[in-house]
Amino acid sequence: MPKNNRRGKAEVISDSDFVKIRKQVRTDKYKLLLDLAWYTGERWGALLQLKVSDVYDAKGRPKEILIFQGIIRKHRPDGTADTVEIPVHDNLKQSLLAFQPGESVWLFPSRCGSKPITWRNAYDILKRASESAGMGTRGISTHTTRRSLVNRLRKNGTAKSVIRKITGHRDEKGLDPYIDIDIDEVKGAIATL
Repeated sequence: MPKNNRRGKAEVISDSDFVKIRKQVRTDKYKLLLDLAWYTGERWGALLQLKVSDVYDAKGRPKEILIFQGIIRKHRPDGTADTVEIPVHDNLKQSLLAFQPGESVWLFPSRCGSKPITWRNAYDILKRASESAGMGTRGISTHTTRRSLVNRLRKNGTAKSVIRKITGHRDEKGLDPYIDIDIDEVKGAIATL
């Protein structure tokens, strides 16, 4: 989907937009993928690399904290990537409890089960769900969930240092492009003068 008038940035969506898109996803597996993206803000490339053991303990219970190892996360130009730990939100925990992983080691296995689904496959599922929800022209991409998490946290008053801890950004220079300031915020600021 083109990022229409977004200057190359994915659209930031609201909770209600997320619910509309999620309703269009047909399988529990892909609903869980969308939920993981929404409640962790992790890049989809890393989410697709998750193994069942990364998310569930030996007894099949969802873990309280998800650990995204640096090896599966996007690497910086110097080749490094930080491991990120993210507590499981109650809504995500419910999705994890409802989901029944298959026999594959991968949380999101391909049809053959020996490897995870591809990013392209996941993107196509998101694209179809967004179009079915009537949001096909809004510039929604796999990065939408990450940008939306950053902006939801910021609007809830979360400090940038905490947001960086969640997203894995080393500094504000890397985080700032994710932040959208809407016209209502600008109006509110001007009203304080």
